[in-house]
Amino acid sequence: MTRSEAKQKAQALVKQMTVEEAASQLKYDAPAIPRLNIPAYNWWNEALHGVARAGTATCFPQAIGLGATFDPDLLERIGRAVSLEARAKYNAYTAHGDRSRYKGLTMWAPNINIFRDPRWGRGQETFGEEPLLTAKLGCAIIRGLQAKIDGFLTTAACAKHFAAHSGPEALRHEFDARVSEKDLRETYLPAFEACVKEAGVEAVMGAYNRTNGEPCCASNYLMNQVLREEWNFEGHYVSDCWAIRDFHENHQVTNSPEDSAALALKTGCDLNCGCTYEHLMAAFKKGKITEKDIRRSAVRLFTTRFLLGMFDRSSLDQIPYQVVGCKEHLNLAYEAAVKSCVLLKNDNILPLSREKYRTIAVIGPNADSATALVGNYHGTPPRTITLLEGIRGLCDDYGIAVHYSQGCNLYHQPRVGRPHENYGAAESVIAAENADLVILCLGLDATLEGEQGDTGNEFAAGDRPDLLLPKVQRQLVESIIAVKKPLILLNASGSPMDLSAYEADADAILQVWYPGGEGGRAVADILFGLASPGGKLPITFYDNQNPLPEMTDYSMKDRTHRYLTKKPWRPFGYGLTYGRVQITQVSCSLLEDAEGVSLRDVPQASPDYRDFAQKGLLCRVSCENTGDFDVDDVLQLYLHVEGTPFEVPNSRLAAFRRIFLEKGKAADFELSIPPAAFSVIDETGRPQKPLEGAVLYAGFCAPEFSDEEAFRLIL
Repeated sequence: MTRSEAKQKAQALVKQMTVEEAASQLKYDAPAIPRLNIPAYNWWNEALHGVARAGTATCFPQAIGLGATFDPDLLERIGRAVSLEARAKYNAYTAHGDRSRYKGLTMWAPNINIFRDPRWGRGQETFGEEPLLTAKLGCAIIRGLQAKIDGFLTTAACAKHFAAHSGPEALRHEFDARVSEKDLRETYLPAFEACVKEAGVEAVMGAYNRTNGEPCCASNYLMNQVLREEWNFEGHYVSDCWAIRDFHENHQVTNSPEDSAALALKTGCDLNCGCTYEHLMAAFKKGKITEKDIRRSAVRLFTTRFLLGMFDRSSLDQIPYQVVGCKEHLNLAYEAAVKSCVLLKNDNILPLSREKYRTIAVIGPNADSATALVGNYHGTPPRTITLLEGIRGLCDDYGIAVHYSQGCNLYHQPRVGRPHENYGAAESVIAAENADLVILCLGLDATLEGEQGDTGNEFAAGDRPDLLLPKVQRQLVESIIAVKKPLILLNASGSPMDLSAYEADADAILQVWYPGGEGGRAVADILFGLASPGGKLPITFYDNQNPLPEMTDYSMKDRTHRYLTKKPWRPFGYGLTYGRVQITQVSCSLLEDAEGVSLRDVPQASPDYRDFAQKGLLCRVSCENTGDFDVDDVLQLYLHVEGTPFEVPNSRLAAFRRIFLEKGKAADFELSIPPAAFSVIDETGRPQKPLEGAVLYAGFCAPEFSDEEAFRLIL
């Protein structure tokens, strides 16, 4: 069904409604209209990394881990799997008359906000700090979620939270994000624009905060000038939950619920997650909104429902419950977990020797924690394989003994029932002393970082005070280091950690994020060489000793790899593998040209820069794996336009591609850079095409802070 056909059907149906009936459909918990054969529908559903909060569903790695895969194809396959499970659950629930929250087909995902500040608790829900990476992965998962069967959308995706939204969590209901036009157009808006223009996302969700004075759920600039007029968005706009109530209670831009409802609706917020639209009819009767305002939004919402085939019969209705948590999806979750893990250090200890290490101590609060697998906004995995269970499973197969000790709690040591504060410390030291190797499982979980009020976070409303491990874990690490055994650190977190204090003593450091239900299996396979880590950091891992800007400062100065002035602990794009992939040749041409011009030795052979800026660039990169393992890696191209004051201080990601190379093999890979990448954003937010040349870097990491060799090409 085309959008035009769906809209015509929606208009015809809404025309038959009374104004009261049409208004009732603009709340997330839309009631039934029996006389028109319209069933009740609850719009509120979540699918951040699997169908969430509706019982059993395949749990993929948290979104930040998916960001670390740098793999749009994988994200699209995950989106497709999630949409099938959501449709299967919808079919089953509606057959039993259950149309409550988290049971519908409108998935309020993905979160494509930019992970601007590493302390932000909800940063784990994003794909990282880079606008291009976020755009590519966001579009991919949307295409998967909105895959068509029999001409209907399997599910409808939603890009959130529009637009400048990334903490602080404690202030989100009252905060005004002051953002320059340059930062808005260069950093905060590009991923949303791509999701609308390239992926055709069906919904956009407004943020809680204001942006430059206007509430994001009633911003004429964002919602009308940018979203609908510039980008031609045709879907529906939904408020974050109870965000419209903030208009009068916190932002103080209106005086009453009626005024808040009227302002949101007239500006173009079609659907209210919350209760403020209960006041729509009161606002209508007082002339604050018109019948046209109400019916316009109702038509948009029913257009989505028709696009989903809710009033038609199709094979979507026959998707069986058996797809939920099926073997194929569990294997996909495993693949994603392997591809998401980022190897931050390896002194040739990994992969582990089955003969050398006959007794292993697995220690730490995240070793046997199912909570550390799932992050936030998750479903119930069909099974959870913790880090300990995954390691123990392989060790049993290999005849390796395992000693386990929790060591300490995640954050603090409760005194109730404990004879002293560090009750578990001695056991962990004993386990380490009686082992050939220690695997220390540390980090955070969603009780320490997340959404304000979501899980009773220990830290400030979900945000973190710094980038260090909690004190009790730091004490644990120090006690284990003192044993002087070979040491591997596994860090589970949804945000950057500074583990530099342990770098000299740890033989390997692996960032596992929140790896999903199959996470323990994936991590164990990586440790023992059954799989090679191939993840790359989608966000800078900052040095905690370098002060960060105030979290309320939305300027990009000293934030992310594009603006950072001091060396981080680990840079954006960083990630080791078990292979040794090297770039041996790079050639470039205009996108429509057949033959590339090698720029390694004769950069003056390049076509005129203005040709690239007008027609785009095709790069052919020759790679060779000279190591002993088959590996995944990520080719990364970075661009920096010289001679203009409007360019960002450091290079910016211009293209990337996940590649696979067998050991001893070589291959050529193509990456394209569109013409728009050669533009820079001026202070008014407008793109400018400089006439001077640019520097292109080809490598496996952001070049400014990388110790790896990168090709430097003058265009």
